[in-house]
Amino acid sequence: MNDKARTIGYWISTGLLSFGVASGGVADLAGSPQVLEGMAHLGYPAYFATILGVWKVLGAVALLAPRFPRLKEWAYAGIFFDLTGAAASHAAVGDAAGQVMTPLVLVAVTAASWALRPEGRRLAGAPRREAEARVGEPALAT
Repeated sequence: MNDKARTIGYWISTGLLSFGVASGGVADLAGSPQVLEGMAHLGYPAYFATILGVWKVLGAVALLAPRFPRLKEWAYAGIFFDLTGAAASHAAVGDAAGQVMTPLVLVAVTAASWALRPEGRRLAGAPRREAEARVGEPALAT
């Protein structure tokens, strides 16, 4: 994949992910009847929406903000845990396949954003793409 396509893919996936996470966080913080009903349906207390809402909004901001690669790694991890937990919660209460699959599709978008992130948004010790690796460099070199 050339650098231009990689950059476009990164910003599309990151934009979609950030919008989805931030809008979900704002909805959680607003405490709408639909959110509270959904939390109760999944067996969670209402205050859990506030906790999730704060972390979702902060995670979306972290993904979009320049620099802070370690914070971005934590945001990606938190989003992954939130989405896989949502899928498991929907499956546990017997919701329809669509409600289980929706967060898993967003997990795929999360993985795409993470994998396509540019060098400046990676940790210094993060693995490089194979094409960037130096010939003859040991595979486990730090």
